[in-house]
Amino acid sequence: QVQLVESGGGSVQAGGSLRLSCAASGSIFSIYVMGWYRQAPGKQRELVAFVTRGNSTNYADSVKGRFTISRNNANSMVYLQMNSLEPEDTATYYCATRADRRSPLIYGMDYWGKGTLVTVSS
Repeated sequence: QVQLVESGGGSVQAGGSLRLSCAASGSIFSIYVMGWYRQAPGKQRELVAFVTRGNSTNYADSVKGRFTISRNNANSMVYLQMNSLEPEDTATYYCATRADRRSPLIYGMDYWGKGTLVTVSS
């Protein structure tokens, strides 16, 4: 079992920045992929970005060039630096992990946090 706790959400004006953090605990040795998803009101949950243990990254087209995912394996943390935020980025952001090398794009994630709300006003 892996427990995930997100922090860093809040309200910001368009063009601003936020940094989300996620702390993993439990069976952290089993984590291979760490990532962020988001779900806006009335919309499906979507992948934002993920990073593998070897620091390979993948981003949704909508956030490329604006968001940066990073990972600290020493303290089992994953971060999402969000710059140039837009009202369309308003959503609840979820941290998630996967234990094996299979792509989350196809197989999804194993464990999820409870989410942190990001609100971007115009």
